Amino acid sequence: MIETLPVELIGKILGQLNIVDVLILSQLSRRLRLVASDAVLNVWRLPILRNLLSNQYEDCLKHLSVYTSVPRYNWVEILSMGRASYILFETTLPNLKEAEWEEAFKRRFLPSWWRWRKDSSTWKAAFLKVLHNTWHRSRTSCTTNEAWTRYVVLNRNGSANLLEASSRSFNPVVVLNDLRVQHNMHRLEMRVRLVVQFADVRIIALGTLNQPRSPLTVNPNAKAFLHPPGVESDGVPTLTSPAISVYSRLRYPLPAQTHAEYPLYTPGGADKRWIIAEGLEEAGLQWVGGLMIVAQILGQGIDDVSNSGAPLQDHDLIAGSGRHQYASLTWDDFRAIAPWLEEKITRRIDGPGLGI
Repeated sequence: MIETLPVELIGKILGQLNIVDVLILSQLSRRLRLVASDAVLNVWRLPILRNLLSNQYEDCLKHLSVYTSVPRYNWVEILSMGRASYILFETTLPNLKEAEWEEAFKRRFLPSWWRWRKDSSTWKAAFLKVLHNTWHRSRTSCTTNEAWTRYVVLNRNGSANLLEASSRSFNPVVVLNDLRVQHNMHRLEMRVRLVVQFADVRIIALGTLNQPRSPLTVNPNAKAFLHPPGVESDGVPTLTSPAISVYSRLRYPLPAQTHAEYPLYTPGGADKRWIIAEGLEEAGLQWVGGLMIVAQILGQGIDDVSNSGAPLQDHDLIAGSGRHQYASLTWDDFRAIAPWLEEKITRRIDGPGLGI
């Protein structure tokens, strides 16, 4: 009988089951209920994570909050990682502490979005407001709540600009092409890379690769942003890395499973910040001119790929259904996703200009 086993072993067994099976077993006896209710053992965590990571939610997950044997902290994981529509319209939300709603908010959303807390009475209200706004924008062209979209441009001289454009007409391809014309690079092919993906947005970088005639056109910070110094495709910083201590796994916000080890390399095929071709990074080409960094809202059909080329890179990231809505990316967000560039950027300029 399972009840005769040590509680730690019972916990491991329950952790390998589906959520519905854990629910059934937790109601068979007092001892099994005590094991299932133990917040330290937390036998629910693995079944819940399997649901969230597979994106195939069991029917009982939506009403899990009504069972007292489920430690409430598990809902921080659900709120941080679950589909927005599922949380907003299908789940029975639990009574969580204010600190738990705050934790869920900070895990899910970009740091600049924390400003919405000022307009809300509680972290719960802020979480649901921002989640609904993001879900709404992922399905419509509405820009009522964000009339201006901010983005960062890394310049080849080491500086960086925080710029903004009207959200209604914002198109990063048009913006970048204007920038490329200014630097006489409009004849070169535009390149797009997926940097990191979160629950509701993904950070993408747009720039130009070339074999430059002069090192003066090379953008060293562009390469350092996409390929952190010392990080290789095995996911481990080399011992010669100048900033090994900086590369701790990002938690605020929490990356999607496809980029779970960010800023280290995440195996699985979705982490394509740098591409090895012909045995060389980017086939020996270098990033030249400015690199534009934007936050793209994950809309419907965002994961659909075309047959025109390799998925999750270049035009496949910006063309097609669900790829035309963008959110603001600020200095706080940039620092969160690329802390190793903190000392490499010579000037941070709000607005256009050289910062001289």
